[in-house]
Amino acid sequence: MKKVSAEVLNLDVEKLIEMLNAALCEEWLAYYQYWVGARIMEGPMRIPIEAELLEHANEELKHAEMLIERIIQLGGTPELNPLQWQEMARCKYETPTDPYIETILEQNLRSERCAIKRYQDIADYTSGVDYTTAKMAVDILEDELEHENDIVSFQDDIVAMKGAIGKMVK
Repeated sequence: MKKVSAEVLNLDVEKLIEMLNAALCEEWLAYYQYWVGARIMEGPMRIPIEAELLEHANEELKHAEMLIERIIQLGGTPELNPLQWQEMARCKYETPTDPYIETILEQNLRSERCAIKRYQDIADYTSGVDYTTAKMAVDILEDELEHENDIVSFQDDIVAMKGAIGKMVK
C-alpha cells in the first residue's frame, strides 16, 4: 500500500477503504437500478419521471467516479468484480419485476434512504480527521437527499393526480 497523506494518519485507512468500496458497489447498483427502472417503467407521468431517473443514474455514475478516485488516492483498489457488488452493498439492488411507476419510485426511494445513511456514516467517520473524504461524502449526501426529495415529490404528484381524476369520475 502506498503512503497516504498526513490528513488520514489518525484514521484506520483500511476500514475507510472498505467503507468507500461498499459505497462504490452501492453506486454501481443504484446507477443500474435507476437506468433500467427508467427504461421499463409504465404508468402516469412516465415521460418526465423517466428523464429525472436517467439524470439520477448519471449522478450515481459520477459518485462512483469520485469514490474510485478517492480509494486510489488512499492507496486502495476499487472493487473490480461486479459479482461482489451485491454482496458488499448494504443498499441492495431491487429487480424491477413490477414496472408500474409507483413501484419503481418506491424501490428507488428505499435505495436513496439507504445511501443517505451510508454517506452520513462516512462523513461521521472522517469528520475532523480526513477533510477530503468528509467533504466528498457530504457532497454526495447532498445529491442523495435531493434524489430523495425528487422521488417523494413525484409520489406526491401521482397521489394528487389520482385524487383529481377520482373527483372528475364522480
